[in-house]
Amino acid sequence: MKKIESLFEKIIFASRWIQLPIYIGLIFAGFIYLYKFLSELFSLYYNMFSFSNSKILFSLLTLIDISLVMNLLIMVIIGGYTTFVSKIDFEKNEDKPKWIDGIDATTIKIKLTMSIIIIAAIDILRSFVNIQEQNPENLKWQLIIFGALLTTLLVLVISNKLLHDKHN
Repeated sequence: MKKIESLFEKIIFASRWIQLPIYIGLIFAGFIYLYKFLSELFSLYYNMFSFSNSKILFSLLTLIDISLVMNLLIMVIIGGYTTFVSKIDFEKNEDKPKWIDGIDATTIKIKLTMSIIIIAAIDILRSFVNIQEQNPENLKWQLIIFGALLTTLLVLVISNKLLHDKHN
């Protein structure tokens, strides 16, 4: 019976590798976002003299938005893989990002939530840049969702602080 249990535990432990294709897919999604970034950048470059100030601001906010989504992808890929699949040997790499040192599931959740909030804030800014074209109902829902995201972050940070203090 112990051999069966041991085999079953090995299978369960090895099942973490099922996530690998998901992380590879996210890497490919990053290339799609890279293409979108370059398209937007070239469009801005070639039209910089014909675009209005608000159109330039809208394009810049789009570039920043894409950059933040890419950061989010990297956090999910590296953080998720390192936390749930396998340790990455960063010790030999000189340019290891500092945020990787203290990574755990809670830290990933907080960083992801913060990134999503910043992305939502940029989306709201884009809406206000083109306020004359916006549906007031959509703006209202954007602000409500933004408030819900901020509340979620606050709850995550407070609960993490309480759990951290409880364990120390």
